[in-house]
Formats: sequence, C-alpha cells, structure tokens
Amino acid sequence: MATRIGQFIRTMLTRAGNPGLSVYELLLKGQNLFSKRLSDEEMTAMRFRKTFGRDPDLQDPVTLNEKIQWLKLHVRKDIQTVMADKYKVKEYIRDHFGEEYIVPLLFETSDWRDIKMENIPDEPCIVKPNHGTGRYVIIRDKSKLDIQDLKVKCLEWLNLDFYKITQEWPYKNIKRKIIIEKLLQTREGTIPNDYKLNYINGQLEFIYCSIGREAENKRNIYDADWNPLYFSWVEADKDVSDIRGEEIPAPVTFPKMKEIGERIAREFALVRVDFYEVDGKLYLGEITFYHGGGYDVFVPSEYDAYYGKKLRLPTADR
Repeated sequence: MATRIGQFIRTMLTRAGNPGLSVYELLLKGQNLFSKRLSDEEMTAMRFRKTFGRDPDLQDPVTLNEKIQWLKLHVRKDIQTVMADKYKVKEYIRDHFGEEYIVPLLFETSDWRDIKMENIPDEPCIVKPNHGTGRYVIIRDKSKLDIQDLKVKCLEWLNLDFYKITQEWPYKNIKRKIIIEKLLQTREGTIPNDYKLNYINGQLEFIYCSIGREAENKRNIYDADWNPLYFSWVEADKDVSDIRGEEIPAPVTFPKMKEIGERIAREFALVRVDFYEVDGKLYLGEITFYHGGGYDVFVPSEYDAYYGKKLRLPTADR
C-alpha cells in the first residue's frame, strides 16, 4: 500500500511542475530521516531475515551472503568510496589503467535543475546517479524524452541515501551527482553484455554474465577458464527456471579483463569488477564490493556456503 501511495504522489508531483518538485524534495528528505532510526546492524539483520527467513550470524558468519554483511559492517577503506563513486572511479581507472578503458562522460551535475534539454547530449546516452545502483534512464532519441519525468527521477536519486538503504558504507561519503555517459552499443545497436568478474581473496572464482540486458536479460555463470557453472545468484523473487541463456564464448578481451581485475582484487577480500566489450573494445564499468547487497539468493543454495568457505575475512577495520 505504501509503495502505491508513493507512486501516486510521485505522479502528481511530476504533473505539478517545478513547485511540486520542491515539495517532493522535502518528502524524500523525510524518508531518509526515517531510515536513521535503526542501526546498521538492525537494518541488516531485518532485511536478511526478510530475504532468507532466518537471522544472519554476524559474529561468526559462514555463508557468502552472511560474510558480505560482515564486510559491510566492519571493513571501511577510503579507497572503497572512490571506487563506488561512478564519477570518481573514472579518475581511478585513468590513473591505473588508461583513458581507453573509461566509459566517456558527457555531462555531470550536482543539481537536478541542470537536467534540461540543452544539457542532454544529441547522441545516445545513459543518465544515472553516481552514488548508488539500479537507477538509470537510457536515452536513444532525445526528441522523445520526457524531460520533466527525468527531472523528477534525478531529484529522487540525489535525495536518496543509498548507505541508509543498503548499509553499504562506500556510498556514505560520496558527493552526489547525476552523470550522463555515452551509451555503449554494439554494431547491431544493442547494449553489450555485462561481464562481472567476482574475486575472493584475490582469486577469480566466477564470471557472472548479464546477456541481452534490454530483452530477456539472461544470466550465465562461468569459471575462470570459461567453463559453465550451473548455479544462479539473483534477487530473491526472481524466477530462475529459465534464467540461463545459450552458452556464449569468452569475450575477445577476456585476458585483459582478468589482468585488470586481478590488480584491483589484490586490495580486497571480496570485490566484483564489471566490464563491457563493444566490438572488441574493452571498457571498465563498475567496481562493486557487495553483490546484490548480500541479499541475492544462490540456487542451488549450497553454493552460498561453498563460496562462503572460500572467503577468509580480514580483521575488522573501522
């Protein structure tokens, strides 16, 4: 019910124009204040319980998802904030690996009011916040863009405190921005596959591939030698009966992906490094420390304990 009411309010405020946006901004700030009532540990345990039907062991974690929660609560490195920032990470990529691996930045702002037609590129692009995950708008044809709706989304993103929502500490100190990047497309005009290289204690354990992301969005998983692994690790409510797509070959740039990923993984007990390959050209997408926030479900479930056993937790660092 609360979700439906929120959607109704959002629709009404969108129609109201800029004055309505000011009211909406206040409502969003109130939402963030509500989330401050519970501690990180309480929020984590509550969501874990809702997802898995049991309390997490945060003192002596066993499964990978439990250990992800422990890492969220106990490991705090400043470099994580840089890497989680979709704007700042571009500088990190440039300094460590080279300009050629950066997804081109077309526009950035810290003010939702700057989201207007003259600032939207005249080429296919993607709009998203730099301080969170799962929020974006793809623009292929600027003439069909509902700029007012985009303003509302950007206002909402800038007022969302992803740290308070997910307890993922790297998001806490990011200076919030809206960024517009070049939309990566293959020669056929499709979004490229997303290759998510998952490292545990510096070792590449598996590659999680999102295939056909604008259509069926299949998910294939492979080991470090590109042999198929037949498990899934997705949202709790996801139907996994038909989630795997046709087998795909390793990307041409796979050796370079592994080279870059290994260099990044040296510093962390657990990290996921995402890449795109566009007609043979490699781009480094995102660096993520907590896949699915530690709430995605393994099917079969024994893989949660299998990879959890592999992960050696570091000493708590606050």
